[in-house]
Amino acid sequence: MGAFITSVESVAEIVIVIALGYWLRNSGRLGDEFKGNISFLIMNIALPASIFVSVLKYLNRDKLASLSGGLIFAFGSFAVSYIVAWLLTKILKIRKGRRGTFINMFANANTIFIGLPLNMALFGTKSLPYFLVYYVMNTISTWAIGVFFISNDDPTVEKSEKKEFNWRKLLPAPLVGFLVSLVFLLLAIPIPDWITKTLDMVGGIVTPMSLIYIGIILADAGLKSIKFDRDTIWALLGRFVFAPAIMIGFVMFGASIGHGLPQLEASTLIIQAAAPGLAVLPILVDQAHGDVDYATNLVTTSTVLFVVVVPILMQIVNVI
Repeated sequence: MGAFITSVESVAEIVIVIALGYWLRNSGRLGDEFKGNISFLIMNIALPASIFVSVLKYLNRDKLASLSGGLIFAFGSFAVSYIVAWLLTKILKIRKGRRGTFINMFANANTIFIGLPLNMALFGTKSLPYFLVYYVMNTISTWAIGVFFISNDDPTVEKSEKKEFNWRKLLPAPLVGFLVSLVFLLLAIPIPDWITKTLDMVGGIVTPMSLIYIGIILADAGLKSIKFDRDTIWALLGRFVFAPAIMIGFVMFGASIGHGLPQLEASTLIIQAAAPGLAVLPILVDQAHGDVDYATNLVTTSTVLFVVVVPILMQIVNVI
């Protein structure tokens, strides 16, 4: 019961800050320019700084090698999620323009703007190395596989036409920050204390600013626009039931064959597997001339419903 109350309180903290962003946006105090600026600040400055400092603070060479098991479990979870989602698009006869969105909702999560602050609130900074395991796999999955399903779901493009893939998207700034930190870690390059403190201070704005950004997104989408049709319900089941269930299956299988993960790492991977849909999903779908309203509705509903899902999932995690 204590763990349930703790998870509810942690989610309540997150919701309050999201509500602040929602209110500030609806009251006209946060304009479109601020929305774009805060997104740039988080993604390209604060988050890379936070990841860089956290890797050097919480990882060493031995611990880095131990994270390989989590990478394998995460890879397997993503692979199975794609297969299940693709099969369901055939079984449910999801129409063209929605299929890429449907598949991405199953496989890829909003690890940056929701997954990260949620993980920090639930498990603290010690969980960040394990979060990075999921983040790396989620980033590769999104930009190497997820966008492929979306671009090939363009109802205005013939099957014979091909689109050029932008390989630069595989290296967003947060991932670059992670890779650079690995170089410093592996080569034991010393960093002056004042630089570390500066980067730590800049990185400290990630969680509150990310939550305010979510509030802005919800205000723009409008809570009244939320609706539940068959395709939406199945996609939400994929995000909140199938994806974490698949990850739980891999964690339990690993434990049964003597390759279990530390409790904190297992909990982090499971919680991240149930994070809401990608915030950029409507943008990607719009570029592929897909059903933008469907994508926006999924992002909005999954962002709202995760408040209910997380306390329940925390209870399941505690008994595994």
